[in-house]
Amino acid sequence: MKINCHNKIIILLVLFAVQLSFAQKKKEETIGTETVNVVKPYSPTISDAFKVKETPSLDDSGNQPKETIKYSILSVPVASTFTPSKGKAEGVEKSKREKLFNNYATLGVGNYGTLNAELFVNQDLGNNDYVAGMFRHHSSQGGIKGVELNDEFYDTALNVGYGVNNRDMAWNVDLGYQNQVYNWYGLPTEFGTTLAGQTRDDLIRGINPNHSYNTISLGGNIEFNEGIFSKISTKFTHFSDSFSSSENRFYVKPSFKVEVMDQSINTNIIVDHVSGSFEHNYARDNTSPLKYSLTNFGIEPSFVILENDWTLELGAGLFYGLDSENSGNKFYIYPKVNASYKLVGDLMIFYTGVNGGLEQNSYADFVNDNPFLSPTLNMRPTNNQYTVFAGLKGKLANNINYNVTGSYLNEKDKALYKGNDYTEDFSNQNYALGNSFGVVYDDVRTFRFYGELKADFSRNVSFGINGTFNSYKYDGIEAWNLPSMKLSSNLDVNITKQWYAGLNVFYVGERKDMQSNLTLGTDPVITTLKSYFDANAHLGYKYNERLTCFLKLNNIGNQAYEKWLNYPVQGFQVLVGANYKFDF
Repeated sequence: MKINCHNKIIILLVLFAVQLSFAQKKKEETIGTETVNVVKPYSPTISDAFKVKETPSLDDSGNQPKETIKYSILSVPVASTFTPSKGKAEGVEKSKREKLFNNYATLGVGNYGTLNAELFVNQDLGNNDYVAGMFRHHSSQGGIKGVELNDEFYDTALNVGYGVNNRDMAWNVDLGYQNQVYNWYGLPTEFGTTLAGQTRDDLIRGINPNHSYNTISLGGNIEFNEGIFSKISTKFTHFSDSFSSSENRFYVKPSFKVEVMDQSINTNIIVDHVSGSFEHNYARDNTSPLKYSLTNFGIEPSFVILENDWTLELGAGLFYGLDSENSGNKFYIYPKVNASYKLVGDLMIFYTGVNGGLEQNSYADFVNDNPFLSPTLNMRPTNNQYTVFAGLKGKLANNINYNVTGSYLNEKDKALYKGNDYTEDFSNQNYALGNSFGVVYDDVRTFRFYGELKADFSRNVSFGINGTFNSYKYDGIEAWNLPSMKLSSNLDVNITKQWYAGLNVFYVGERKDMQSNLTLGTDPVITTLKSYFDANAHLGYKYNERLTCFLKLNNIGNQAYEKWLNYPVQGFQVLVGANYKFDF
């Protein structure tokens, strides 16, 4: 039977409708619950799993072997009109290295009849040895305003030396002579008030304030590159004045290093002897010269521990002070502990410590501080029991360094300069008219704060400033001539390759002194010396690599301040000169 297309369509539609009716009926039936009983739970074992073989078997019978492919390049020339230019290295401008000369001579002249001269020569005798010499002269013809006595001074020194530098050690010896001439020109302001006008003038005209000092020194140093000893320093000095005072000082300090249990122990041995005599005491009532003989024997062992950012030095100082004239022998023990810790690398370093020592005093050292002393001193060493300090140092930037320190010093028999009492008498010595100083000793405790800042703004500009602030406690009347404050600052500028300039200023706070005119019979009066400010400048011109001209200006403010009681300084000073470098 033949079924046409129309009938086929009708049959398909009927079958599709019947299927939908059965599906709808199953959907409407309710789903019931059914219980499933598990006879045995599944517990897998190792035997149920299978292991993949490390080297699987492969059926590569159908793989074809790889064919070897050969490559070849078909080179076809290509015409080009590009022509590269030759490379040229960029030139670097090199600064000309400044030639160093072995010798120089300096000469300068200024107002107040000032003459300043220096000559330094150095000559190599061979590959390892050399000889050197130094001459210095500084003098002034005086002329300080308001001064009634001669105020000129001369300072001349000559040194010669010989040295050898070998691979195992280096040593040198130096021989020197120095002559200093000063005047006790600092008469008190009220001097001569008890005398009539003509008598006062006669007394002043009869004063010869001139006095001189002579120094002969011989010293040497030896440095070892191998062995136990690392360095030996020694020096002998003979010092005398024009009033028959004489002093000899011998100093030797060997340093050596010993290895103990992988630790280096550095040890300094110190022998410091000074002896001398003064013909008279200040009252001139002595029957024999004033003699002194003091010897300090010391040993200072220490070792350093380095641990990460810590550096620790542990040591001590053992001293024996021998007073041959007064039988005042004593034994001293001092701490020597120093530590530092890098808080922030080199930017901030904390350091602290406590140190002490027995410091030898000498007539020569006193004169270098104050040349207006009377030749009638009492000599003894200073016992620096301890100095405790702590501070921070580091960098604020790559070109700015800083350092701040707080410290406490406990010193016994600290030497202080004090004005001598006087009378207005024709029979007095030339230094006994209120124009000289003596040395007194006192136990002084000092709290000190120090701050410093240095900056190199560029290769041509550098700046620095520092300050020291002191607070004193003492057992006597006053801490004579010790300032409570010191400030200083400097600026150096290279203006061009030829021109350079600099400025230095400093400030010194108030000091106290005491002096009595025994002729009046009045009680001593403490005098406060005013603080002072001073400014100095210099200007230089480098004519060539050998010749340099300079101009120096000192005490620009033209202040007649007193560094010492009754001793005003020179006013505005101008010095013009030149420096010449040369080789033989």
